[in-house]
Amino acid sequence: MPSFDIVSKVDAQALDNAVNVTTKEITNRFDFKASHVKIDLNKKEFKINIEVEDEMKMGQLIDVLISRAHKQGIAPEAFDQSKESFQSGKLVKKEVLVRNGLKQEDAKKIVKLIKDSGLKVQASINDDIVRVTGKKIDDLQEVIQASKGWDLGVPLQFENMRS
Repeated sequence: MPSFDIVSKVDAQALDNAVNVTTKEITNRFDFKASHVKIDLNKKEFKINIEVEDEMKMGQLIDVLISRAHKQGIAPEAFDQSKESFQSGKLVKKEVLVRNGLKQEDAKKIVKLIKDSGLKVQASINDDIVRVTGKKIDDLQEVIQASKGWDLGVPLQFENMRS
């Protein structure tokens, strides 16, 4: 039976490249000259720790980071900016989490949306992957097209298309 997997992955090397390009660009920008800027990437936990002097620079830095990551093929939805920045002495710090893998509740939402679509396919959750199987490849392609319209706040990729 034809099948494919719905996943939400972020390439660690692409994320590292995006952080390095952002660091280079910020050090060359006039409005960041002689100011404290620190961007640390924790590759194991997919966290980016940012330190700057004020809130305005924090916003500019995050905008640059997201645009550079988008050029590296990382969707803007992958960055979880829900944690507020906090003042630490003279610096403003923020921790930006990078969503890597589907959470259980997101996987359940995807399965429910697939079942509600009325297509003749089956969806099952395997760890952080949703596997979709059906009798026809056309049904699977309809699921992919329908999923592009869903607003889950999580970037989705489609892998292992088998017929």
